[in-house]
Amino acid sequence: MDVIAYVIIAIIAIVAIWAIAQYNGLVKLRNLVQESWRQIDVELQRRHDLIPNLVETVKGYATHERSTLEEVTQARAVAAAPGSSPAQQAQQENVLTQALGRLFAVAEAYPDLKANQNFLQLQEELTNTEDRVAAGRRFYNANVRSLNTKIETFPTNLIAGMFGFTREEYFETVEAARQVPGVQF
Repeated sequence: MDVIAYVIIAIIAIVAIWAIAQYNGLVKLRNLVQESWRQIDVELQRRHDLIPNLVETVKGYATHERSTLEEVTQARAVAAAPGSSPAQQAQQENVLTQALGRLFAVAEAYPDLKANQNFLQLQEELTNTEDRVAAGRRFYNANVRSLNTKIETFPTNLIAGMFGFTREEYFETVEAARQVPGVQF
């Protein structure tokens, strides 16, 4: 009788240790996803902070391009507003990216602007920030994939369900934002 009790206790202990390990793994992945999102948020804020300076620089050269400048300003305001989910933030950033693309296309028509040191520096900083956002997006999406896979696979899905772990959203670029904007003069 004692052997059976020890075997049952050992099995219960193994299952408990396994459950704790799975729970801790889920918590670790969830925290990694949150941390990677915060890194994207920092880079997006940096991007949002650069845009007013860029708009002001372009304004001095392209005063009759008011609609493009206003579009960038409005898109920045929407994208910089707090409280968006990753999917909503991605959509807002895609609109901003399209508006910035049109702004840079407008800048092509002004040789003095293209040669302006301030404009060139802002454009380079924005490009570097875009690269960091892209790297952050890849890191975030990889972490989301890992968490979502763990949440959806058996037997970890049992622990995830019991403790309320849910799938996270990817931060994806919409295909329209990847297209080169068209500008007519």
